Amino acid sequence: MKAKYYSVIFSTVRSQLEDLKYHEFSDQMLALVQCAEGFLGMESYRENSGRGVTISYWETLEAIKEWKENTQHLMAQEYGKAVAYSQFTTRICEVQREYSFNQKDNK
Repeated sequence: MKAKYYSVIFSTVRSQLEDLKYHEFSDQMLALVQCAEGFLGMESYRENSGRGVTISYWETLEAIKEWKENTQHLMAQEYGKAVAYSQFTTRICEVQREYSFNQKDNK
């Protein structure tokens, strides 16, 4: 990824309801976001406790806003509030720089 881009950090706690529709919505949103203008990538983690974090990366704040207002994404947001999550927090950050380490690159 290039320097100076944006990340959306979506921290969640799943509700206690086991809902198969959650995985359906999640798969649909993953397929849809990958086609969104300005989307750079994503990583996601979930603990057995139900806590999870999804971080998506974006070229611009405008691209983030457009994704937030996407009709299908708006439906998924409502589903998340009504059924899937007992709580969530969304943070939008500007990434000033990045660096990484890969052990196989250092051999």
